[in-house]
Amino acid sequence: MSEPQLLSAWAGHWTGAGTGVTVILPPPGTVGSGEVRGGAPATREFALLEPSRLVDRVDAVVLSGGSAFGLSAADGVVNLLRERHVGVPTPFGEVPIVVGMSILDGSVRTGPPGAEAGSEAALAAWRGTPFGIGRVGAGTGASTGGWRYRRDPGGVGWAQRPAGRAMVAAVAVVNCWGDVLAEDGRPLFGGDVPAEPAVPGGLQNTTVAVVVTDARLSKTDCFLLAQSGHTGFARSIHPAHSRFDGDAVVALATGEITEGAGLDLLRAVATTTVAAAIRAAVG
Repeated sequence: MSEPQLLSAWAGHWTGAGTGVTVILPPPGTVGSGEVRGGAPATREFALLEPSRLVDRVDAVVLSGGSAFGLSAADGVVNLLRERHVGVPTPFGEVPIVVGMSILDGSVRTGPPGAEAGSEAALAAWRGTPFGIGRVGAGTGASTGGWRYRRDPGGVGWAQRPAGRAMVAAVAVVNCWGDVLAEDGRPLFGGDVPAEPAVPGGLQNTTVAVVVTDARLSKTDCFLLAQSGHTGFARSIHPAHSRFDGDAVVALATGEITEGAGLDLLRAVATTTVAAAIRAAVG
């Protein structure tokens, strides 16, 4: 599988012992929004993504292990962007808009990734380091199938699809309570889907994703695109969006393609692209 065109120039990983960071650095002027549907999110700057908020740009998205502790990885990216004068102009200098989403992994106990790890992932993106999938970056400590008392593989996946004249790409960090499903609806790691969960809940969960298109979209359009990304969760994870997951999606539009890519087509393609990225993370 070749590297995704929409990500090859501006995505990178830092991989540590049982945890990691994945950074997406979109081009200047990228518009973004997002939505949380899981019951236990660990996020940074998500209120700013609401369509009613003033700022519509996103300068970076940081995906990390370490739950709430791992959100500090974004500090390293903020500092690098400030040094490069990237961000919203203010009388006191640029303020980078850096969105963070974290999964819970074993590093909460052993040492979560911090600002230095975020910086290293961003530098990997700028250097053009090949973007790997599986148990790398933010997916290093990820697992799935916890509702069965199992720890099936999790990880980072990506996929991309054409949408008219535009493209849609997705990166997903898969650490879900439920099962990852094949296209036929059966769990990838075997067994019938139980009618009731084997355990009442859990805390080591969350799937997060970034959807990117090169179409020109408004902030409200990006919000709708993020909603369709969540539909991709529902197609590829069962159960999705549980109380025990922090499921969240950020949608970014870089704006190069100005026609030939309608919003409804982009939303349909985003659904299938996110589902494919989730399956690729564990495949």
